[in-house]
Amino acid sequence: MTELELNERKQRLLRSLVEEYIREGQPVGSKRLAERSGLALSPASVRNIMAELEDLGVLASPHTSAGRVPTERGYRMYVDSLLKSRAMAEPRARGLKRELEALIRPEHSPQELVSQASRALAELTRMAGVVVVPRREVTTLRQVEFLPLSDRRVLVVLVINRSEVQNRIIQTERDYREEDLRQASNYINRTYAGCNLDQIRDGLLRTMRADKEQMDAMMQATLDLASRGLKREGDEPDYVVSGEANLLDTTEAGDIDKLRDLFEAFNRKRDVLHLLERSLTAEGVQIFIGREAGYDAFDEYSLVSAPYRADESSLGVLAVVGPTRMDYEKVIPTVDVTARILSATLGKL
Repeated sequence: MTELELNERKQRLLRSLVEEYIREGQPVGSKRLAERSGLALSPASVRNIMAELEDLGVLASPHTSAGRVPTERGYRMYVDSLLKSRAMAEPRARGLKRELEALIRPEHSPQELVSQASRALAELTRMAGVVVVPRREVTTLRQVEFLPLSDRRVLVVLVINRSEVQNRIIQTERDYREEDLRQASNYINRTYAGCNLDQIRDGLLRTMRADKEQMDAMMQATLDLASRGLKREGDEPDYVVSGEANLLDTTEAGDIDKLRDLFEAFNRKRDVLHLLERSLTAEGVQIFIGREAGYDAFDEYSLVSAPYRADESSLGVLAVVGPTRMDYEKVIPTVDVTARILSATLGKL
């Protein structure tokens, strides 16, 4: 279902109901909605339309109240309409830009800028601000050698960038002959010398996903050795999160268990990072509402994210995490402008 399937009157009522619920946090009744919508409709007419919207799955009626609340589908329709039809007023946009520029300043290091951006998101939205730490500078492979050690271990000698040498020891699942390792080194050097390690790993993963039956044993061994040995050291993604305590103010007593699950997800990092990486190559703001995220910890929460860049390359993602009843009209432009300012500031370093 799209907003095109709702007539103008239903769309306006849905928008009014979502905004009233975001503002007050209570199920919205027909009388209240009739007053707030600006439509010349009686409460009885509004009640009938609300029933139709409930049948369409965009509203729900809590068992304790005759009023309605938005569902995830209702929020999604509201957000999509908001993104397409409502630009931030120019004075407000200028004010937001000034606030953020005062918090995100170019005299700091990239790591400090990330922390500042996270705190700025939390402070301006009163929710949790999350910023993925920028990726390290590009590491270019010049040459690699694989040398046999005892106990199924292999020494990986990497020459990277201009002349930096790194030695690593990897554990393998089988024994390799010296000749096997030499062939693997020759293949990697012939195919990938001059490429950065991210490109090499992406290329190896694509090849490994191909039909394995068509690969000979030597190719499988080469891919296995390379995927293990060419991982960039110290490049595990990480993020800074600020303002978790803000979420306590928006959480009902009965939802504390859900909040605890979210905090545990922040600590584990894996699920949050996977979710944020889905926004890394996106254009502009991405929004995951409740179960759209695909992780149980986010069932009652939304994540509004945007990538930040420097020199046309994506460096990371920043986001605001809060309840599905967040003020999207405020959060979306805040995330968007913060990503733009962080990108511009990093580009000056």
